Amino acid sequence: MDTIALILSIIGCLNWGLVGIFQFDLVAWLFGGAGSLFSRLVYTIVGLAGLWCISFLFRRKDMVEGE
Repeated sequence: MDTIALILSIIGCLNWGLVGIFQFDLVAWLFGGAGSLFSRLVYTIVGLAGLWCISFLFRRKDMVEGE
């Protein structure tokens, strides 16, 4: 679950980088606009993955090393 959340967060970061540098929203372009159902679904999933990644900050270091 952690790996999937991290990958989705990286995808979201890359998309925001494209928006910031080139004013190009790759997700919206792929799925028919920022307001389309599929784009909103992707944005929601990436957002939930980002929330999951916040938990990485609060995990004990020895728990992560023990995996």
